[in-house]
Amino acid sequence: MAHGESRGMSRRALLGGAVGAAALSAVQWTPAARLTPAGGATMAAPPNFPAGVTLYQQVFENWSGEIEVDGVWTAAPTGADQIVVLADWAHANGWRIRPRGMSHNWSPLVVPAGAPGNVLLVDTTRHLTAVTVNPGSPASVTAQAGVTMESLLTVLEAAGYGLTATPAPGDLTIGGVLAIDGHGTAVPKTGETTTPGHTFGSVSNLVVQLKAVVWDAAAGRYAVKVFRRSDPAAAALLVGLGRTFVTEVTLRVGADKRLRCQSFYHIGVETMFAPPASAGPDSFAAHVNRTGRVEVIWFPFTTVPWLKVWSVSPSKPLLSKQVNAPYNYPFSDFLSEEASDQLSRIVAGEASLTPAFENTQMAIVGSGLIVTGSWDIWGWSKNTLLYVRPTTLRVTANGYAILTARNNVQRVVSEFYTYYRNALNAYAAQGRYPMNGPLEIRVTGLDRPADVQVAGAVSPQLSALRPRPDHPEWDVAVWLDILTVPGTPYSQRFYRETEQWILGNYTGSYAAVRPEWSKGWAYSGSAAWADAHIRDTVVPGAYRAGRPAGDDWDAAVATLDALDPHRVFSNAFLDGLLG
Repeated sequence: MAHGESRGMSRRALLGGAVGAAALSAVQWTPAARLTPAGGATMAAPPNFPAGVTLYQQVFENWSGEIEVDGVWTAAPTGADQIVVLADWAHANGWRIRPRGMSHNWSPLVVPAGAPGNVLLVDTTRHLTAVTVNPGSPASVTAQAGVTMESLLTVLEAAGYGLTATPAPGDLTIGGVLAIDGHGTAVPKTGETTTPGHTFGSVSNLVVQLKAVVWDAAAGRYAVKVFRRSDPAAAALLVGLGRTFVTEVTLRVGADKRLRCQSFYHIGVETMFAPPASAGPDSFAAHVNRTGRVEVIWFPFTTVPWLKVWSVSPSKPLLSKQVNAPYNYPFSDFLSEEASDQLSRIVAGEASLTPAFENTQMAIVGSGLIVTGSWDIWGWSKNTLLYVRPTTLRVTANGYAILTARNNVQRVVSEFYTYYRNALNAYAAQGRYPMNGPLEIRVTGLDRPADVQVAGAVSPQLSALRPRPDHPEWDVAVWLDILTVPGTPYSQRFYRETEQWILGNYTGSYAAVRPEWSKGWAYSGSAAWADAHIRDTVVPGAYRAGRPAGDDWDAAVATLDALDPHRVFSNAFLDGLLG
């Protein structure tokens, strides 16, 4: 759809359909139509398809709607044994298999845009959903790849276990989270130590063992193999980017914690992101030091950000509201009538309304927190950590992890805020508004293998949170994400300029940059993942730097190739990225 075609679009159409290049908000996320070979399919059925495996044709669409592929053949295996059958079939017939969870992803890790070719999506969410808690000291949980994080955390909560941090959406599968080193926001507050069974790194760092479908050279076929955390090959599988097919995972877990989540929207953005020399008690780093668990959401052209801080609180604080379920910010789940009307006009060409739209969004946050009483909530970890529903505004996003020392956190955020504010103002002076979504900032610890309590545990080779042995002082990662509606004029150019600034600023002994796999990166100026130098040289280099030969990017690629030499579990994008 051309940019101007949405002029006059109604609020109902805006909320339910596509605007510009992508869906902004969707009531129903999973495509409803499933066309079978026997009824309604528009493509020839895959040749020699195995009997007994459910097969249907369905549209594939990623989170932002920027990748939409019509008519992809999709299978719904009942278990790992059928995935093995599908892998052998794909190898024999020249097809490829792509694991598909909830499709809550921006990048082309599942399938690139365009014609799918001989690609079979394998839906893990219909049958691979078993969860078993293994109590004890240490405790663990075993989950099949299609289990959503909300379901997993619900089972854990009932058994008295939880995670320190997790991605905010509950509609992610554990298989998908592990593929892209999914994370939350948490570092130790000043004086805090890690609780047994927990980690301040990514969810991948909790893996005790996993099962994956790999090539068995001796048998000449694919088979399910168990990889324990101490297995050298596990280092490549812990964050596999979908280049492998994990069917089941066992995670280390620890005792669940009650968390208090307080929201603030009175601190000026200049105070929050002040230069280190003038940073006071309301600076970003000061909040990180006090609670360890912080997220800032700042809408451009507003004066105050939405600050959320979580703190461990075994007993309910007097003024806190107890919550017994997740998703406690309903005002952020849907666009208001005023905001949707403004946005429909923006995407129709009235870009100058962007500042008004951003201020409307922030006003809704402030009033919404008051009306719902959610400015100070308390409950089990799941109920404060999960807060993004599928109905929230569908935007595109870039994503970078800035590895640095804890005492440089304020410098990192202050420098980025200054750049970002000045860049937006320079564009606005030309009547251009490329960013109409918020800036989101989180901080996490790194993936320390000792957290998993497994002797000889290996480090996730492709995790953005992998420590750098040559910089032991780098102990945190600051995550930077800026969001906008897909197709917004000048957004691709702005993303490229921002990426170039990030890569040039966070360097040397100060910091290093790694991409957030599920988001946008390698911007060419007209598309993401399209700058060949960044994609093929800079990104691999970020996973070689500071690592010994035999335990870096190249080692991970070699392992993935050895486990799937026929590249059944790959696609054109991964072929290029991983060589």
